[in-house]
Amino acid sequence: MSAIKKAADRLETATRTGIACGGVADLLGPDDIDAAYQVQQLLTQRRLATGARIVGRKIGLTSPAVQRQIGVDRPDFGVLFDDMRYGDGAEIPTGRLLQPKAEAEVAFLLGHDIQDPHDVRDAVTYAYPALEIVDSRIADWRIGITDTVADNASSGVFVIGTTGTPIVAVQPIDVTMTMRRNGEAVSQGTGRDCLGDPLNALAWLAATAIDIGAPLRAGDLVLSGALGPMVPVTAGDVFEAFIAPLGKVTARFSGRTTEP
Repeated sequence: MSAIKKAADRLETATRTGIACGGVADLLGPDDIDAAYQVQQLLTQRRLATGARIVGRKIGLTSPAVQRQIGVDRPDFGVLFDDMRYGDGAEIPTGRLLQPKAEAEVAFLLGHDIQDPHDVRDAVTYAYPALEIVDSRIADWRIGITDTVADNASSGVFVIGTTGTPIVAVQPIDVTMTMRRNGEAVSQGTGRDCLGDPLNALAWLAATAIDIGAPLRAGDLVLSGALGPMVPVTAGDVFEAFIAPLGKVTARFSGRTTEP
């Protein structure tokens, strides 16, 4: 059994059982990013085979604060599946997640394919406030870069605001963010805290997607990466992200293990 398959099986078992596993760097090595993306791709193929549908991509590790929290020094990306999305204010069953943490982001909706990473702004139609609930199948978040890449960039679920702002009306670099948990401010940041500009993060992803032969397409949703530190989630929490001038988005967490 190859190291790629062993790593994928380990992560898939953790997802299925709800029991966090050890990291996969022991199988892949601490720095083999290509191998880690091969694991991610294998897990993606398995999800697609069960009927899941890809709706976009997520960029991770864009905030210096989050990079310090995780202990890495570069961004990564993962896949967004249709069953990861929840409506604004909808109740999310905490039991489908292992070790959730919330972070506030900008979401971009693409109106055009991106063939040139220098023209990413022209490809965007709307920007939305978003909450990404990151998660890790790896126990205690003891992860390095190969661990998080293999684990679909530590993805969990996400919530997008109901109303988008036309990209022509906003400069993502200038947005300001406050995230509240149960009414208390727990994370703050600006567009500059996301690789200097959320559009820089989008350009990085676009270039990377072109390099691997899977360019971003019209209709894709892209989560920019965090604008500030991520914050742990527990059952019963209500998170609100205020991203000016884009608006507010809310995520509520129940104690249920399944959908209502």
